[in-house]
Amino acid sequence: MAAGSPRRRRGNSEINVTPFVDVMLVLLIIFMVAAPMMQQGMDVDLPETTTQPLRVRDDPLILSVRKDGTYYLGRKEVEVTELAAKLEAVFDARGSTEVFLRADRKAPYGTVVKAMAAVREAGSDRLGIVTEPEPER
Repeated sequence: MAAGSPRRRRGNSEINVTPFVDVMLVLLIIFMVAAPMMQQGMDVDLPETTTQPLRVRDDPLILSVRKDGTYYLGRKEVEVTELAAKLEAVFDARGSTEVFLRADRKAPYGTVVKAMAAVREAGSDRLGIVTEPEPER
């Protein structure tokens, strides 16, 4: 540098992405912890089987049957007399007739069959039954 020449300072034109990456990692951890808690449906004691898990593409429509014989479409309680009509309305809105049935292992057989009949009456030809995997021995 020559004596007497003014020293010019250049600005840093690079974007600092470290704070952005930190925020994204925190959000990732929050969503990983919160996602399992956001499962749709009611709490039921599912039977255990040795079937393989299904791959689901969209947010599934879940019909739950509790051991006291109450029906839930998602998290909303539905009377058996209204079940077929509500399912038809949901099918029209979704464009899909796929339903997953979550029935408590202690639910009366007749109650579960009524739910299956209502799904069929509403026009569904795709009914999946949700179970828990058997524990390994």
